[in-house]
Amino acid sequence: MPSTTPRSTPPSMAAPTRDGELRRTFPPFPPRPSAKVPAEGAFAESWWGNAWVTALEEGALDVNRLLRGRRYADRGHVDAITVTPGLVLGYVQGSRPRPYRVQVRLRTLGDEAWTRFLEAAVERTGHIAALLDKELPHSLADCGVPLLPGPGDLDPQCSCPDIGHPCKHAAALCYQTARLLDADPFVLLLLRGRGERPLLDALSRLNATRAARAARDQGPAPLPGVRASEALARRQLPPLPGPLSLPSHPGQPPAYPAAPGGPDPFALDQLATDAAARAHALLSTGRDPVGELTLWQDAVRLAAARPGSGLTAATRTLYASLATATGRTTAQLARAVAAWRQGGIEGLSVLEDPWDPPAGRFDRARPLLLAADLPAFRPWRNHLTHPRGHAQLRLGRDGLWYAYESEPGHDDWWPRGSPDLDPVGALTAVAAGDDL
Repeated sequence: MPSTTPRSTPPSMAAPTRDGELRRTFPPFPPRPSAKVPAEGAFAESWWGNAWVTALEEGALDVNRLLRGRRYADRGHVDAITVTPGLVLGYVQGSRPRPYRVQVRLRTLGDEAWTRFLEAAVERTGHIAALLDKELPHSLADCGVPLLPGPGDLDPQCSCPDIGHPCKHAAALCYQTARLLDADPFVLLLLRGRGERPLLDALSRLNATRAARAARDQGPAPLPGVRASEALARRQLPPLPGPLSLPSHPGQPPAYPAAPGGPDPFALDQLATDAAARAHALLSTGRDPVGELTLWQDAVRLAAARPGSGLTAATRTLYASLATATGRTTAQLARAVAAWRQGGIEGLSVLEDPWDPPAGRFDRARPLLLAADLPAFRPWRNHLTHPRGHAQLRLGRDGLWYAYESEPGHDDWWPRGSPDLDPVGALTAVAAGDDL
């Protein structure tokens, strides 16, 4: 019979209020669904996360302990993780009721190494932009400063009696640390001795100093002179050049390093990128696609332009900011984004504004569905709902049918697939996963 003894975790592991620039506490990862457990040889998603895993596996003395530790990590046996300079600390639930205290040590970098790292980071503007987007470029990791550990650099210790190097509990903590690195490479930099905010402040100061030095060394350019007689002489002016050709797509804005007391670099990047896209549309079509949108519609448009739906810290921050500014929840914003990606502003209108369509297309839809061997859908305003309550069609004012899907018995409708003139065709996305 399995034990029902609750897991005992020291209060410090669940006390994020104690965190600061040099201490970060991360909540435990939930168990991975079996369908998402990576194949052998691939655990992390980023190249730097996999480099961490390689250092662990190449420095291990027992492959079997690694495999058991990997299963522990996948099954959620690792509790909250605390990261400080040179130390990863966590509690891992083993076969006994009381979890084991595990720590993994990694040597921190000295001041000289950090100076070389900062100089390499400001050498290219793309380095700072990548770090702000939670990415670690290969060129920055290969700048001569040992950011990533090598075989034997990780020093695990565990309170269990196993003398393996590492034991399965320490291996589990190392594997979960690789997932932390996937989400935020600043965790690796903190392990090496520097917190995120001090690093960004130092990069901002160094970048400003280099720019000022370059401007001072260049000096003012000499002003060209023109004789008055030449300036006043009558001459034939060449015709004005033709307008420049329209670029195929909007350009990318420069990187904006964070500065103490300055604006949020992510917000600046978002505004500049959106302004470039609007200007490109105005030049190519003669109209501004955003000028007539409401605050809510514009917020949904901005969120829909961001790839993914919450996989990165930047995307989650954007969703939270837009939802707060519009008085909505992030769940409402996510549903509205799905509708916008389905059909733009018309798709959002179909989601939020039921209406009474005139006789014609709406009345002809039910016989078409019956002719396709589908059951009789229940009508309500511009909605047609499957009798089992898991599929729905909505007629838009543009004459297109929009498919929606919900769990049977729940009024939780989400847009699916692409709009279609044919109601049967619009159901294709829903029918792919269910027998209608």
